[in-house]
Amino acid sequence: MSPTQERPNLLIMVTCGLLTSLVVIAFARMAYGLILPPMRADLGLSYQQAGVLGTITALGYLGFVLAGGIAAARFGARLTIVFGLVTVAVGFAGLTMASDFWLLLALMALLGFGTAFSFAPMVSLLATWYPEKRGLVIGLMTSGVGLGMLLVGALVPWMTRLFGDDGWRVSWGIFCAVALVVAVLITVFAKDPPRLATGSAEKPPSDDKWLIYRNGRVVTVATVYGIIGVTYIVQAIFMVSFMVEEGHSEATAGAFMALMGLLSIAAGPLWGWLSDHWGRGNSLSSAMALVTLAMGLPLLDQSLLVFFLHFLIMGLSVNGMFALIQASATDQVAPRYIPIAFSFVTVFFATGQLIGPAVAGWLIEMGGGFRVAFGFTFVVLVVGVYLTLRIRRFPRGWAVGESD
Repeated sequence: MSPTQERPNLLIMVTCGLLTSLVVIAFARMAYGLILPPMRADLGLSYQQAGVLGTITALGYLGFVLAGGIAAARFGARLTIVFGLVTVAVGFAGLTMASDFWLLLALMALLGFGTAFSFAPMVSLLATWYPEKRGLVIGLMTSGVGLGMLLVGALVPWMTRLFGDDGWRVSWGIFCAVALVVAVLITVFAKDPPRLATGSAEKPPSDDKWLIYRNGRVVTVATVYGIIGVTYIVQAIFMVSFMVEEGHSEATAGAFMALMGLLSIAAGPLWGWLSDHWGRGNSLSSAMALVTLAMGLPLLDQSLLVFFLHFLIMGLSVNGMFALIQASATDQVAPRYIPIAFSFVTVFFATGQLIGPAVAGWLIEMGGGFRVAFGFTFVVLVVGVYLTLRIRRFPRGWAVGESD
């Protein structure tokens, strides 16, 4: 049987990936920014505490992302992804009831822990099954983030209107139910490639791992992924609060977030498809430049029109940026090294997620306000754009190949 005949249905696998990213990125990470205003008001949290809660999720992700890769190699990606989704569901369930800050801290860490066992293994799964359509399938998977943002932007304000002060708790409960449903779907429909299903028979030796860790091209891609981690999570957590503090309503902020999510659904696969034809580096540089522009706009003016343009441009570009840097990471190595390379660059991303909310929360609390916090993210993004120009000049072929 040919490799193509052995592969599962593309639509089924991409749908599994889309739903996984919806739960562990949109619900477990992005939704916190929209839930934060009513949650902070109900529990009396400071902005610094809010930033710490966002940071601890990133810490849980960072601490276990390599363990997630090892588990996928040993037990299979499908089982690992399901374990991660169930763990995230437990965290969501706890957040529906918790009020103590330290318990909230533990539950937010659990969200990061579960994400570490689900997101990276799913990306590696798709990249391994469909190497010739890597940009497109990863872009389609990132559509789950846009779809999730669309749902969150509509759901959270609606739950607040229906249930008042308890609306944010009901929202976490709905996320829990969706996570459990997706875990069941992955169990039934997802399929491991033979290499992942047969355990460690083709596991790269230790020396090969260090070839990946020390490779300049891999490190450059990893650094850009880390910059994306710093900036996107700050936008997700604090941009709605920035908008509300400037006098705009939570409902309007939710509508803008929904618009961003709606656009992101199509943006990921479109950027991915474009990169398969135009080149990964060219597409990545363009997407990241647009994100940088979007992040700079609210620094100049805080009118409703400027916030609208911010969310509009982010919706058109941010999921493309995600899809392209993830595809770029898998492009640098031979297929058998994809899981270890992607886990390595994801450590940088998780570190960025850890740093971003803590620094932004500190800047806000120290009196700098939201403009200083987003000024920090703008400067970091400018550095990222410069590094993507270096990625454009990478030679064709793998940085670490089968014979290395």
